[in-house]
Amino acid sequence: QVQLVESGGGLVQAGDPLRLSCAASGRTFSLRAMAWFRQAPGKEREFVASISWSVGSAFYADLADSVNGRFTISRDNAKSTVYLQMSSLKPEDTGIYYCAAGRLASIGATSYDYWGQGTQVTVSS
Repeated sequence: QVQLVESGGGLVQAGDPLRLSCAASGRTFSLRAMAWFRQAPGKEREFVASISWSVGSAFYADLADSVNGRFTISRDNAKSTVYLQMSSLKPEDTGIYYCAAGRLASIGATSYDYWGQGTQVTVSS
């Protein structure tokens, strides 16, 4: 089993930065990829970014509000932690951000075996 704990969410103003963290514990040796998803109120959960544990290859969602260029996913293997650095936040970035972990980096939620409880990010205009 793998446990994921997110932190770093909060209330910020439009244009502010915010960094989310996700600490993994347990059988982390089985993991090959981690990702961030988000769910806005009344909307489905959507992929934001993923990263491979070994080489650190990152992939970003092609979303309408273009997180690529504003968000950066990174990982610290020694700490078994993945980060999502968000800059120039917009009100449409508001939602619950979930950390996910699994054996394959993918934009599909079903590819991930483990999920955190989520951390709320609220961006005011």
